[in-house]
Amino acid sequence: MRDETQMYQLLLQIAEQDDRILAVYMNGSRTNKNAPKDIFQDYDIVYVVLETDSFIKDSEWPNKFGTILYMQYPDESPDYPNDKENHYGWLMQFEDGVRIDLTVQTLQYAKEHIHDDKLCRILLDKEKILPAIPEATDADYYIKKPTEEQFQACTNEFWWCSNNLAKGLWRKEMPYVQDMTSFVVRKQLEKMLSWKVGIQTDFQVSVGKSAKYLYRWLDASEYQGYLDTYFGGNINEAWTAVMQMCDLFEHTSKYVAEKLRYSYNVAEGKAARGFLEQVRQLSPNANDFTIGKQ
Repeated sequence: MRDETQMYQLLLQIAEQDDRILAVYMNGSRTNKNAPKDIFQDYDIVYVVLETDSFIKDSEWPNKFGTILYMQYPDESPDYPNDKENHYGWLMQFEDGVRIDLTVQTLQYAKEHIHDDKLCRILLDKEKILPAIPEATDADYYIKKPTEEQFQACTNEFWWCSNNLAKGLWRKEMPYVQDMTSFVVRKQLEKMLSWKVGIQTDFQVSVGKSAKYLYRWLDASEYQGYLDTYFGGNINEAWTAVMQMCDLFEHTSKYVAEKLRYSYNVAEGKAARGFLEQVRQLSPNANDFTIGKQ
């Protein structure tokens, strides 16, 4: 695998030798001093160019960066809008393990958008055409202190949508349960755990995409409890994980509410938890269901 020094030399050499390329900047994890360094970090590179069309039409141009194993052209997807005249990208995985997410942008577009992401570092500016930018920081991704309304919305969303998990598990509709858990219910748990971390760090850190850095601030048992909310295709295993999710969410919500001096709706949580437990015990052949009666 080519190391960082080799890659920067290559990326800058290609830019320096091509008159169409005016400047180079980088964003992403390699500009973030708080991101863990490892062999799978991408090189998120932007070439500021005179025009994009000649790059797009040259199918061999990406091969300058190495032997490509496979790649993606995100701006060619029929499911998403594009603006090829102003920016165009190639996502390239190379045989030696290196990955480059490369974008070409017109000068005007770059000037308008270079400040969109504070995780940005200018690597080359041939004619000093780019605006000055501050030192790269992940401050835009710091956990934001919730308002009480946001806190209440989070707890309500968690407990209300747990209803969907109950009926999905009773029906044994595991694909639905997995989607509802991963994309709705657990997202509220992630949010609540993130707020707890924010409280403990004065809201000066980021937990990363999908809260992947929670382990840095939660104690080992609490983080394991979070991991235990994930489950496979077994219904009983799923029920156990869902109840674990409820335990962790309730405990964390009470902590956040106390520290921020917000109110936590104990009755709502108790009612939703009771509904889950009752559905869990419900016969799979039941043709009637009354809350509070077995």
